[in-house]
Amino acid sequence: MSKEQEYREIFLAEAQESQEQLNLLFTDLEKDISNKKAIDAIFRITHTLKGNAMGMGFSEIAELSHVMEDVFNEVKNLKLTLDQNLFNSLYKANDILRELIDAVKEPKTVRYKGIKTKLEVILKNNRAASTDPVEDTINEPGQETLAPLNGPELQEEAHEQEEDESQVKITLSDTVQVPVRKLDALLNIVGELIIEKDSIMAKFTDRGNKASEFARLHRITSDLQFGVMDVRLVQVGFLFNKFHRILRDVAVIESKKVDLILEGTEIEIDRNIIRTMSDSLVHMIRNSVSHGIETPEKRKQAGKSETGKVYLRARNEKDTVFIEIEDDGAGIDYRVIKRKAMEKGIITKEYAEMMSKEEALMLIFQPGFSNAEKITEVSGRGVGMDVVKRATESIGGKIMIDTEVGRGSRFVLSLPSSMAVKGALLFELNKQEYALPLSYTEAVISLRKKDIHKVSNGLISTYLGNTISVIFLTDLYNRSGLNGLVAEGAYHRSFDRLDANQKLEVVIVTYEGKMVGFVVDKLLQQKEIVEKTLSNPVDKIELFSGATILGNGNICLVLDVASILSRMFKEKNNQAV
Repeated sequence: MSKEQEYREIFLAEAQESQEQLNLLFTDLEKDISNKKAIDAIFRITHTLKGNAMGMGFSEIAELSHVMEDVFNEVKNLKLTLDQNLFNSLYKANDILRELIDAVKEPKTVRYKGIKTKLEVILKNNRAASTDPVEDTINEPGQETLAPLNGPELQEEAHEQEEDESQVKITLSDTVQVPVRKLDALLNIVGELIIEKDSIMAKFTDRGNKASEFARLHRITSDLQFGVMDVRLVQVGFLFNKFHRILRDVAVIESKKVDLILEGTEIEIDRNIIRTMSDSLVHMIRNSVSHGIETPEKRKQAGKSETGKVYLRARNEKDTVFIEIEDDGAGIDYRVIKRKAMEKGIITKEYAEMMSKEEALMLIFQPGFSNAEKITEVSGRGVGMDVVKRATESIGGKIMIDTEVGRGSRFVLSLPSSMAVKGALLFELNKQEYALPLSYTEAVISLRKKDIHKVSNGLISTYLGNTISVIFLTDLYNRSGLNGLVAEGAYHRSFDRLDANQKLEVVIVTYEGKMVGFVVDKLLQQKEIVEKTLSNPVDKIELFSGATILGNGNICLVLDVASILSRMFKEKNNQAV
């Protein structure tokens, strides 16, 4: 189905629901014409229907709903009194509105101008009756104050009366609205089905059967999985459009001039990811104005336009959605970040001198860090980008920063398009299977003992000309927690027991611009898994983010790369000498 057809279906579903709601609201209002809630609801529905129809190019629906909106604007402002004649016209207009909506699905000619003009005449007569006759004559010379239906308009309404079959037709929408919780429950069931499918295939292939015998089962379960996932997708535009007001409010507080420019609003992403990231995006947009965009005076002095620009973009590549927040403001000086991080005790002076620009910029994601010069309603309260980082990593995403002093900053969020299924690399350690998210995986290499070197309390090697830390995962697994690893020199234990010629399987992972090699016993395969979060009491284990069930029925824990590496580098930072 093309995007145009999909949007048409969405419009039809919403329009049909709106038309049915109007019928119900009209009957409620007819019983009590002082029902303000009903009046407000009718005005809101007709206004929305008009806007949606104009956006889709359905001019007839837009015209009729527009005049109905005008009627209820007058009713709302107590300038027009509802009576039986007006109700009859409104019911008639709503019936023709239904026919116009049906005509979008099955094209046909629908006469609507007669009732539209009749409502316009009611409005005009009402306005004329409430206007001073002399003033009205001056404002509208040569026009009748009380305008009846004339010639073509009268004939149009007569035709509409003839075509009215005296009974209201019942129409049912081809689209249904489903609560997200039901989709989540359905997706969980599909996840269980995939696990059972893998289990059946594993058992039969172990007995000598060919995997190709289950090709049809594999295709059906995959189609079902992606079909359910597709239903959960929404356009990021539904979220992006909410930021115009947020940006405007911050700009007023900060006395700045800022325009928000949206790009890629048609990109689709899992609804649950949108829900998880919405607060983080609000914070980043506010930061772009508060920290990034300068005051009009400073921008003018720098040779810039007084009005700053904030770009909110979305794009996708394969199974990843990239959301970018860019501003043309002051940029971020990484040297200032280093200085403030030292002042707050986040890093030592010695470690600061060793840090690259990229590493220094990532310090803004540390808890309690703030780059604000003063505390305002928007910034400087110590609750900041660490929340953004935590939310991003909780769904397997990453954050990157690109900035230039005086030119602006760009934050790039790399997010999975769906939370339901994730790619993982399976490996074996101490005869137990584990999974490592592909989103953190850079490469798989082989090393020998001579390729690895002891440095201080850790191990290092080289990969593509880069120096990387090396960690034997078994050293982590043999501990009760992640605290004190550096101080105790725990990274050396497995290395010291190695045979000089023993070949090592190493998975290179990336995190915050750093590369680390995880040494495992055996690499198994790459596959898609359905990850479940861990429940109490094992949810407190820092090594793992969740678990999945493999085809052989074994429970497989998923490594929490972000937690392990953030703790490791935090300890190294504090113990740099």
